[in-house]
Amino acid sequence: MKNYKLIPKITLWVLMALGIIVSVMFYAGGSEGQLEVAGDFLNIPLFTNLFLVWNYILVCLVCCITLGVVIWEFVKTYQVDKKKALRSLAVVVGFICLILVCWFLGSPAEVKIIGYEGEDNVGTMAQLSDACLYLTYILVCGTVCALIWGVIHTKRLK
Repeated sequence: MKNYKLIPKITLWVLMALGIIVSVMFYAGGSEGQLEVAGDFLNIPLFTNLFLVWNYILVCLVCCITLGVVIWEFVKTYQVDKKKALRSLAVVVGFICLILVCWFLGSPAEVKIIGYEGEDNVGTMAQLSDACLYLTYILVCGTVCALIWGVIHTKRLK
């Protein structure tokens, strides 16, 4: 049983080491050329794709782990208290609705990116980028409001 408790720690250290290696490769790995933008020359990092793929992997891991924990907690709570479990499910449904609202706020119009010749800045990918930005703004504002409310609420209790 001792070794079972080491698995999360080892996994965390391995992911952190990989993240540091990929970040160092991206920032210090050289460049594959330069791009002229408004008279200035900008370096194009050599390991941009590796850095982006690593970030996609981390985001997918976070989403899968979070979803798994939510489902696990729902099942555990549902066995004990059905009403409380349904309330927690309402929060998940509300978050899904928020994601859908952010998706529909996003625009599929082309995003002008200097020096980019691909097709990932139009249509669904552009709308996904907008949706992620809107969701990030809303969640950061929600976090700040929750922090302020938490401070006010705990001071009121004292």
